[in-house]
Amino acid sequence: MDTVKTSLVDEIVSLRHQFHQYPELSNQEFATTEKIKQILTDWNIPIVDTELDTGLLAEIRGNEAGATIALRADIDALPVTEQTNLPYKSKNDGVMHACGHDIHFSSLLGAAYLLNQQKDSLKGTVRLLFQPAEEAGHGGDQVLNKHVLNGVQAIAGFHNNPTMPVGQIALDQGPLMAGCYRFVVKIQGNGTHGAQPQKGTDPIVTQAAIISQLQTIVSRNNDPFHAVVVSVTKVNAGKTWNVIPETAAFEGTARTFYEEDTELVKRRFFEIVNNTAQAFGQKAEIDWTTGALPIDNDPEITQVVASGLSQPVVKPVLTMTAEDFATFEAKIPGTFAFIGSNGAKDAADLHDPRYVGSDKTIPVAINYFVETAHSLLNHFNNLEK
Repeated sequence: MDTVKTSLVDEIVSLRHQFHQYPELSNQEFATTEKIKQILTDWNIPIVDTELDTGLLAEIRGNEAGATIALRADIDALPVTEQTNLPYKSKNDGVMHACGHDIHFSSLLGAAYLLNQQKDSLKGTVRLLFQPAEEAGHGGDQVLNKHVLNGVQAIAGFHNNPTMPVGQIALDQGPLMAGCYRFVVKIQGNGTHGAQPQKGTDPIVTQAAIISQLQTIVSRNNDPFHAVVVSVTKVNAGKTWNVIPETAAFEGTARTFYEEDTELVKRRFFEIVNNTAQAFGQKAEIDWTTGALPIDNDPEITQVVASGLSQPVVKPVLTMTAEDFATFEAKIPGTFAFIGSNGAKDAADLHDPRYVGSDKTIPVAINYFVETAHSLLNHFNNLEK
């Protein structure tokens, strides 16, 4: 791997610590956006006008016209109270970079600096997307709806992974992270006295039957070689001990890697909920929403990126967690990697208040972005010859 100069790494690590101390939630990343903008402006890297409320797009143009590719990093934090002993721990109560996005966009800043120094040797344009609201699940939609990535031929990004050794890169074509779907179900029954259940229709009994039957989607309907999760995570019904309520409700999530599995899970979910409710003489309302599509790395783009990296890559372990980088991959050929950020046996995972991502991840991530930009530009420019 090409060595990123120590002076630059030190500067980016310092910036990372500053960002970590002042995290901001999805769609509230105003100070983060302004600081990134100021840094890029100080480095004479042009900021592109967009209609984004938070987040920003910068652009590095080579001396010759050519392909246009994008590098993406997310900038938002989580509503988590930090429980680490880091000297740069969060100073914003109840908000933490518990997913390591501060590593992501600090590394993209480092790559921006280097690519700007190398622009005389670039043929084409590198767009640098500092994306808002990944955790909220719709930041990618904001970017696409406001046409920020129009004309981009390929896009690349990464997520730090604290379960992997620091600096290890995992990359492969095809599925990587699951699609995330949220469901909310309300069951309408008829309330009555708890001592006289025959005078009503009990939505709690109906709810229990539905939740039990939903588990058969994975155990009896889905291909056992395709990983699928259906989890009920929240249940509400009743207000007191001696009254059967009129309504009951539950919420949860489904996770899949393949479109056919998503269609199967959704179809069976609706059938089970509606038919079971009907069998108990009740009605059900279902709200099914997409939080994020599955990450599905483009084979050609992934091969180009992997072959252009100066360090070997390993095969990633699939994860049921989701990432809205998939929103871009649904429209633009793209690839997404994992980069190890801890690797200790007792390392806290993402979204954990004890999560710690190592600063040593940063030079590897900077290099990943820089080498990926060169590889993708060269690939598309050669295709045009």
